[in-house]
Parts: sequence; C-alpha cells; structure tokens
Amino acid sequence: MRTEGQMSPEMQRCVDACMESHSSCEQTMSYCLKKGGRFVDMAMMGALMDCSDITRLCADMMMRQSPMAMDMARMCAQVATKCAEACMTMTDDATMKRCAEKCKACAEACKAMAAMPA
Repeated sequence: MRTEGQMSPEMQRCVDACMESHSSCEQTMSYCLKKGGRFVDMAMMGALMDCSDITRLCADMMMRQSPMAMDMARMCAQVATKCAEACMTMTDDATMKRCAEKCKACAEACKAMAAMPA
C-alpha cells in the first residue's frame, strides 16, 4: 500500500475521489440554499454537511498516512453512501444527480481502500 512515504495509486485514487466528493457537496450545499424549498430539507443538508466534512478529513488522513486512515475510509464510505442516497431522491435535478454520482464514486473508492491489507 505504501512505498517510502509515497501514496499508492489506489490511495491516490481514493484521495482524489474524496476531494471530488467534498467539492461537489460544498457546491451542492450552496446550490440548495439558493434554490430553497425541498432543497434545504434538514436531512438533505445534514447529509451534505457530514459528507463534505468526512471526505475532506479522510483525504487529509490518507495524505499524511495516518495509521487510522483505513478506519476513516470505512466510515467515509458509509457517510458518502448515505449522501448519495439522499441526493438520488432528487435525480430530476442535474446538480443533485451529479453530487450523488461523486459521492457514490467516493464511497466505492473508500470501500476498496478500506479492504486493502495494511
């Protein structure tokens, strides 16, 4: 998984997926606040905020090669999956669908990362 302080390609893919999900969640929160109505539902906003926070934290922990990074990847996969599910309730909206796709990709990358041997 690691080589002399460098990230493996798998870890780099996971970091990239986490950062894309983080960025998408941040942009989607702003979008939802501007749209109002059903877009600012507390469950939706909570899912976006949780996912934004944990994806950034997971990427940070992987980049510094924290011994807890794989545990964080497992948790990140769960939170990103929940966020993708929340966003998929509004697939009639392109922004929400795009966020769901980014979160789903992040969840898959984190699950793969967490399953790798240490």
